[in-house]
Amino acid sequence: MTELLVTPKSVEHIEVLIEKGADAFVIGEQKFGLRLAGEFDREAMREAVQLIHEHGKKAYAAVNGIFHNYHLNALEDYIQFLHEIKVDRIIFGDPAVVMYVKAQEQPIPLNWDAETIVTNYFQCNYWGKRGAKRAVLARELSLEEILNIKAHAEVEIEVQVHGMTCMFQSKRMLLGNYYTFQDRQMKIQRQDSGKDLLLYDEERENQYPVFEDYNGTHIMSPNDICLIEELDPLLEAGIDSLKIDGVLHSEEYINVCTEQYREAIDLYQEDPEAYEDEKFMLVDPIEAIQPEHRPFDEGFLFKHTVY
Repeated sequence: MTELLVTPKSVEHIEVLIEKGADAFVIGEQKFGLRLAGEFDREAMREAVQLIHEHGKKAYAAVNGIFHNYHLNALEDYIQFLHEIKVDRIIFGDPAVVMYVKAQEQPIPLNWDAETIVTNYFQCNYWGKRGAKRAVLARELSLEEILNIKAHAEVEIEVQVHGMTCMFQSKRMLLGNYYTFQDRQMKIQRQDSGKDLLLYDEERENQYPVFEDYNGTHIMSPNDICLIEELDPLLEAGIDSLKIDGVLHSEEYINVCTEQYREAIDLYQEDPEAYEDEKFMLVDPIEAIQPEHRPFDEGFLFKHTVY
């Protein structure tokens, strides 16, 4: 069964998403995980994991940050904490996480997520031999590449099917530093503050969301991936997990996407022909609440990256 993976914004939001049909959740603290839809401190993590497990769902802790030496003591302590609360998977990109997890008596399985470099099955299998049970594929892969990796991978494969993607990250607080240089104060706020910060490309009429957190500055894609009408080859190939990334989107938006993708997956698994007939209508409720400045696209599913 293909898993529907979502990114909740709070413990209360998890309850709603369980009702909407989510199978698994990415949660964590921003000082350990990259671009989280919601911030979960230790108390919230403990509460969230208990709630998720009570409903027979999976909790994945995001620990895929870029770590320096001065982070390591805190990282080791956090890994121990995640084992105490018994999350189902730990998402990582840094080998330091692997070393700390292996030092535990009963190591938690790992999901390898190194963003743009997860591009071939040798990489997936390399980390599979070192504790990873899953590889989170780069968003820049074509459908042909995804299917080829799945056919040769010895680990589970996760693919993002909806939401924005990160185009650029700097460890520096570029915006905050710029305003400080100008002797201006700027408080960094996230999506739920109601104040979006966008870079505007006048030539292409694209608007790129920008936000800063503990991990630095992130510039996001101007479009949202939407593959709800293109799930058949992914489901036929047995892709293990389909992810809806709700970063910088509202709870309502994530709820609607979860509901529609749940219906799409279930429809395909019951009757692929029924999915083929109805898939074009499944996108309508999402389109109805899609921000005007963020058109849909199919990511790189049917095109190749040009560098």
